[in-house]
Amino acid sequence: MARPAAPVRLSPPAWLTAGLRPAPAPIPWAAVLRAAVALSAPLAVGLATDRPAYGALVSMGALSGVIGDTADAYRMRIFNIAVPQLFGAVGVTLGTLVFGHGWLAVGALTLVALVSGMISSIGAVASVSGLLLLLNAVVGAGLPMPDPWWKAPLLLTLGGLFVLVLTLLGWPFRRAAPERAAVAATYRTVAELYDATGTPAYDERRQAVTASLNQSYDLVLARRARQHGRAPSLVRLLAQLNVVIPLVEAAPAAHLRALLHGPLSPAVPAAVRDLAAAVEEGRTGAPALELPAPERPAEKAVDHALRHAATVVHQAEPDLYDVGDRLGGPAALRVRVRRTARAVLLSEASWRYGLRLALCIGLAQALVSLIAVPRSYWVALTVTFVMKPDFGSVFSRAVLRALGTAVGLVLAALVLAEVPRGWWDVPVMCLLAALIPAFSVKGYAFQTAAITPVILLLSDTLNQQGFDLVLPRLYDSLIGCGITLIAGYLLWPESWGTRVGDRLADSVADTAAYVACAFGGPPGDQGERLRARRKLYRDLSTVRSEFQRALTEPPPTGPRAAAWWPLVVAVERIVDATTAARIRVHHGAPAPDPDEVAAVTRELRELADGLRGTDTLFAVRAELPGDDDGVLAPVRGEVRAARAIAGPDLR
Repeated sequence: MARPAAPVRLSPPAWLTAGLRPAPAPIPWAAVLRAAVALSAPLAVGLATDRPAYGALVSMGALSGVIGDTADAYRMRIFNIAVPQLFGAVGVTLGTLVFGHGWLAVGALTLVALVSGMISSIGAVASVSGLLLLLNAVVGAGLPMPDPWWKAPLLLTLGGLFVLVLTLLGWPFRRAAPERAAVAATYRTVAELYDATGTPAYDERRQAVTASLNQSYDLVLARRARQHGRAPSLVRLLAQLNVVIPLVEAAPAAHLRALLHGPLSPAVPAAVRDLAAAVEEGRTGAPALELPAPERPAEKAVDHALRHAATVVHQAEPDLYDVGDRLGGPAALRVRVRRTARAVLLSEASWRYGLRLALCIGLAQALVSLIAVPRSYWVALTVTFVMKPDFGSVFSRAVLRALGTAVGLVLAALVLAEVPRGWWDVPVMCLLAALIPAFSVKGYAFQTAAITPVILLLSDTLNQQGFDLVLPRLYDSLIGCGITLIAGYLLWPESWGTRVGDRLADSVADTAAYVACAFGGPPGDQGERLRARRKLYRDLSTVRSEFQRALTEPPPTGPRAAAWWPLVVAVERIVDATTAARIRVHHGAPAPDPDEVAAVTRELRELADGLRGTDTLFAVRAELPGDDDGVLAPVRGEVRAARAIAGPDLR
């Protein structure tokens, strides 16, 4: 008798459920309060002055400021809010000028979309600026704005400036706190890294250290780039951040030592935590370190790095002219502008994304020009929000956008149906606005669900359509998502057939260069080696982020990225093993034979070349001769493990 078939369990795919699970992030209560005030106060002023439409436009500008306020340091927050607001003002001006001009509006918005997409490749602030440029251009071309033409951009900018003023209220009390807190947090992540030496949690802790170092350097260097002269407080922060690098470099050697000889003394992570407290509190004076006497090279490296860090952290007056940036100082402003312009105009990726976005916006505007769609601007708005590949997977964002909009529309329907228009809008907006930062940290679908009722309530203040807005908005969102999936995703093979190996191949080639630099370069060229290692870890962090984005794509991209994921981890382990070997040599271990170094670099270069020419991974046997007791033995082991995952087709 045949065995009955097992029941088929229907469950949503992993790439979708990943976006529907709320991220375990704390609620930013300060941002919640700021959003509630920033969006509701303009409505109250508009109602009090009998200009509700003006109040709605100011609240729209405030909404853009709330979404863009993502930095920690106050100087960066000024930059993140003010610059996108200028682009948003330009966008709404262009949209207002072509409002009601049919195909002229289609052409103008398509051109704006091209520019928006191209400048989005510059960086995070440019990405938000490009988003607001296109977003406000679409709103200006789709909604009637008050006359004369300059009122709408002025009111929208006023809303963004209102958010900026609310943000800066705490500056007199915390003006240097974000940078100092970031450096102290980096020390704490290093302490956790030493806690994890010799345990399976080490790799995860090392990734956290890389992310924390990137954030700290970004904050401190960004502040230095805008500051004239050398401020003692900034120089001291930079010195304290620089001396954490030797501690990070010694960690792989300490991890290997812990695997072979047992855990490190708990006094090591405790000393690093004490340094973190000293950084945060601004403590100075003679450091008091109680560390066990080092015996092995790894222990000597940790001891030396800790004592050097303690001396610098507790130093009251660092030499203003003797503190270098181990990553290299920022270039002059005109040089950075020239480099950025060249990168945007000559980059294939910049043009490709700009053309994708322009095609989708052009199709959306052409469609609503040919077919009567009520308040058709929402179609292009949906395309604008979804077509942001630097914010995540386009495919999953389109699906999550549709789901989030549906949930948001249910909430909007209740508000528009049950709450009378007028002064009741103020407390309702206060509540809905507070949900935006609270939900944004949980994921894209949650952010969409929070933003949708806010935009609908503001649109109703301008249009007076009430409940009739709800269903057209759902249809428009579905149309926009459909256009994005077809014209912005399926028509571009690199979207769904991503070459995830190319990025990783570049990192493997850089790893080969790092191995050669660590053991084959001049002994005194420490600065070059440090810069190479930091650049490599930053690039690997970018690769990891790109792979995590690819994992949220539907098949075949997601499963293919998952297959390549172990190789990403293997390359990171090679870099760690190389650093540990270099530390051991620096503290007394015999240097490896040059032929052994050459063999390792040759294998890595072959691996990089192979990754560029294949989409399928297969094992390759790697013959790496050398001393099994030498410092490069762990490096050879990690290289063999990587080659066992992937390599060129030599069969």
